[in-house]
Amino acid sequence: MNYEILSTFILASAALAIAPGPDNIYVLMQSVVNGKKYGLATVGGLVSGCLVHTTLLAFGVSAIIKESDQIFFLIKLFGALYLFYLAFKVFKSDGKIQLSQGEVPKIGLKQLFKQGFIMNVLNPKVTIFYLAFFPGFLFSESLNPIIQFYVLGFIFMLVAFIIFGLIALLAGSISSYLKGHSNLGYILKWLQISVFLGIGLYILLSNK
Repeated sequence: MNYEILSTFILASAALAIAPGPDNIYVLMQSVVNGKKYGLATVGGLVSGCLVHTTLLAFGVSAIIKESDQIFFLIKLFGALYLFYLAFKVFKSDGKIQLSQGEVPKIGLKQLFKQGFIMNVLNPKVTIFYLAFFPGFLFSESLNPIIQFYVLGFIFMLVAFIIFGLIALLAGSISSYLKGHSNLGYILKWLQISVFLGIGLYILLSNK
């Protein structure tokens, strides 16, 4: 078991969770408008949805790994190129973080959990991202790839839950800080670009 790969995966997952995106912005605004427990309910739903994507990836890609080294290399190549594409999309954006409270619906805790779950599961971009991100971090030559994908999936879920949970709990302070520091959006923009490029290069250069 390669603990260096696992450590890199944890750091990469944390960087991705911190970088501003639709999920953590949605959690932030739910917490600001409705309260911390509503933000945490949203986090629970979003993170739970990751289990579905992990299952699809584990059984789908694991079968491909057994069939062909060449096809698996193409999957990793696709993953790296997709992350480079995401970096380019962030580069072309204006870097502003939009905090629009008027678009945040006021609904119950169970509904928020369900909504977060459905948002995650039915988002094809999450499936594509998992396919791009996970295969480059398989950490054992002897352990079944299905088990490895589930280990990576649960690590990703745990890291996301911790960071998104902190965003929910500290929503008021984070929102005020973002509003008071307009230049922070541009700093976070380049953080996102660096994260996507770094992970893409790592996947491209990693061995099976």
